[in-house]
Amino acid sequence: MLWVKALHIVFMVTWFAGLFYLPRLFVYHAQSTDDGSSERFKVMERKLYYGIMAPGAVLTIAFGLWLWFGWGFSGAWLHAKLALVAVLVAYHLWCGKLLADFKSDANTRSHVWFRWFNEFPVLLLFAIVILVVVKPF
Repeated sequence: MLWVKALHIVFMVTWFAGLFYLPRLFVYHAQSTDDGSSERFKVMERKLYYGIMAPGAVLTIAFGLWLWFGWGFSGAWLHAKLALVAVLVAYHLWCGKLLADFKSDANTRSHVWFRWFNEFPVLLLFAIVILVVVKPF
């Protein structure tokens, strides 16, 4: 079961790397003024979302479920963690919607908005790690 736990952590790190980097790419994309840069960002964003983030999310959740059902974790801390993971999945899907907006040149948000948007997964990471390690309730 330790292998499952290790893989869960590895894919969680992979997923979060994408969740931190994609909104940062959105910042730069929103600032770009030429078509060449915009097209380059579209390729980078698409590859990051579908090649790293989506597989990282699916595998994180799969190994997390395996841990949950294999070890039978329970408690309020787990319910809180699962709620935050649901919020994280919603954030991930929102990133996909923003990706589609950039792809179709329909983005209306500023680079400043994306800078703030980029901070949200940091808060989720702190909360989730604290819940798992400290189990405050």
